Amino acid sequence: MDKIVGATFPIPKSLIGRILDEHKNVFVKPATLTKLEKGMKLIFYASREDQGFYGEAEIEDIEFFENPMKILEKYKDGLFLTEEEFKDYVKISNEMWGYGRKKKKPWMAIVLKNIRRYSKVVKPKRFISVGGRYIKEKEYEEILRKF
Repeated sequence: MDKIVGATFPIPKSLIGRILDEHKNVFVKPATLTKLEKGMKLIFYASREDQGFYGEAEIEDIEFFENPMKILEKYKDGLFLTEEEFKDYVKISNEMWGYGRKKKKPWMAIVLKNIRRYSKVVKPKRFISVGGRYIKEKEYEEILRKF
C-alpha cells in the first residue's frame, strides 16, 4: 500500500506568499484530515487562479482545538491569516459546517518548519477539494521530479 506522506489543502494564491515568503508558519483550518502527523509534508496548493503546487513544509506539530479562538490566542503572530481574516474564516466555516450538528468539527493548527518554495509550479493530477486530500508517497515523488 502507498504510504501517506502528507496532505494538501487549497489556499488562495494571494495567501500562499505569506507562508512561503513572509515565513508565517501556522496553517489553520477545520480538521478534515486527521491522519496527519509530525514529520509529514504539507504541500501548498493555490486554488482559483494559477492553480498548482507552489511549495511545501514539514509538519513540526499539530494541535486540535474545539474553540478556534484559542488558536488565535496561542498562535496569533505565526498565523498565515490576519486576525480579521481568521475570524471571518471561522464565521464562514461555522455557517457552512456548524449548523444542525450536535458537535462542531474541531479546528487544527499545523505548525510548519523547513518551508520551501518550488522552483516552478507543479500541476496536480487530481482535483483537490476544499477539505483537502492526503498525498501518498508515489505522488510526492512525482511532484519532486517536476520542479
